[in-house]
Amino acid sequence: MSKLKVHSGAAKRFKKCASGYKRKHANKSHILTKMTTKRKRQLRGTELVDKADKPLIDKMLRAK
Repeated sequence: MSKLKVHSGAAKRFKKCASGYKRKHANKSHILTKMTTKRKRQLRGTELVDKADKPLIDKMLRAK
């Protein structure tokens, strides 16, 4: 049987860290001129994935 592949889209979007997976905020890629500076600043950092979504991401990334 061949090796199982990881979900390449998930591999680009999620990084493993000590307390789960970290992700970037959505809506920060284009058409930013109409967005307020406060909103862009709030979307700047990363945050942890919700624990309800962790099993799905484990499956996509083939985590053990």
